[in-house]
Amino acid sequence: MSASLPYFRYHPEPVASGSIRESAETCACCERATGWIYTATFYTAQDISGRFCPWCIADGSAAERFEGEFTDSYGLDGFSAEILEQVTRRTPGFHAWQDPHWLVHCNDAAAFIGEVGYAELAAHSEALDQLRADLRMGGWHDASRLENFLTHLGQGASAMLFRCTSCGTHLAYADAS
Repeated sequence: MSASLPYFRYHPEPVASGSIRESAETCACCERATGWIYTATFYTAQDISGRFCPWCIADGSAAERFEGEFTDSYGLDGFSAEILEQVTRRTPGFHAWQDPHWLVHCNDAAAFIGEVGYAELAAHSEALDQLRADLRMGGWHDASRLENFLTHLGQGASAMLFRCTSCGTHLAYADAS
């Protein structure tokens, strides 16, 4: 098994989130079995047989070789080319029912923490309040339906939890099948 995994500023715990797991698979990019493999999304027009190791994600070689991205750039408009490159081409994406997207705060992309249910989200009241406000703006005007939806996160719907890389504020968006 290889040394410790590369550090991803915008996805600091990819094993805990399920985006990277232990595996004997060979990386489709470097053709080595590193002991770890990426399991989430990769967007490309090319045909790829296999998945990538974390090192080929971190150094950008997988995205460059296969002309693809691990995350859509939705929500990252107006950010520097460096941030865009880091998030979309050098950071593991994550599993989601709908198209995953990256949240931002303090003029930077936030760090993806993981998919959470209500109990985990409630531990970060600022994220819960922000999600509640976002859902109201999105058309959830019936307060009791909204609270019922939120308290049942983890049962058919979940929240994607992020943390600001500058101030530490937690953010979330809802994801459902």
